[in-house]
Amino acid sequence: MEIYHYPPDVLNLLVDTIPLLNRSKIQVLDFFRSCGIPNSILNDLTNRVRTSPDTITKYEIARTILTRINEKGDELLRTRREVVRRVHEFESFYLCWPEDQLKAKGLVAEVQRVVNVKDSFTRMKKAQEIANEKHRKEYQEKVKAIKERRERIENIKFDIYSLFGVNDPQKRGKELEGILNRLFREYSILVKESFTIVGQNGEGVIEQIDGVVELDNHIYLVEMKWWKNPIGRAEVSEHLVRIYNRQQARAIIISVSDFTEPAVSVCREALANKVVILMNIEELINVLEKDVDFKELLRKKVQAAIIEKEPYFKVQQGD
Repeated sequence: MEIYHYPPDVLNLLVDTIPLLNRSKIQVLDFFRSCGIPNSILNDLTNRVRTSPDTITKYEIARTILTRINEKGDELLRTRREVVRRVHEFESFYLCWPEDQLKAKGLVAEVQRVVNVKDSFTRMKKAQEIANEKHRKEYQEKVKAIKERRERIENIKFDIYSLFGVNDPQKRGKELEGILNRLFREYSILVKESFTIVGQNGEGVIEQIDGVVELDNHIYLVEMKWWKNPIGRAEVSEHLVRIYNRQQARAIIISVSDFTEPAVSVCREALANKVVILMNIEELINVLEKDVDFKELLRKKVQAAIIEKEPYFKVQQGD
């Protein structure tokens, strides 16, 4: 039972009960002394019982002591709990006066009932406090995760913008691969970073794959281009060959510049056998600027490619 101060009902119940559990006034004082109550609280009452016992009752002794320890606040918290515990667990009713035994049993039972009720309330209160603390921590963690995600998105956006100041095409292309891989991961799209395939008979590098992602249980080979001029038929065809040579593979081609009509046309023809989607850098920047769901955007582009045979479908805000 968690008691900081005895509430009035508990205090009055203890005042009624403790005198019945002890036959004499000295025994009442000894009961409180055994609970750890300091002599500074008991001395004047002890002297009064010894010198003029007829001027004080067991009930007055109990009320005076209980009131005093109640006023001590946190200082005697353990002592107050000990008083309640001893009454709650009292079983030696044969020590009471015979005519008091039934009443004492009834009062101890009432103390037990009150303690159990208050204990249940305390447990429920603690359980609620624990639940509230859990929700508070979960909320804080959620807020922290949102803040950290926004920071990562901002860093990706900043890094993409920074690439416009990089003049070395090879360095720029490599950094673009890393940035886009971070973007894919941020939207829980599984990524395998760039890799090369080398011939087994000394042919050297046969293929250079910019990246591989998995979306809705489909594998997409990713090609990334940072060219000044629009991407033409020859450039997209090179990537189409890669997916034709892989069963079930699909293609995503991302370009900083636009795509020529012949390039879009050859990708549209490829849709008869393979899923191909084209995307430009503006769509990626829109994802970052407006916090668009990148995974959902890709799904809409895939849907347009399959149903409408449109590989270069641009998702508009609100589509």
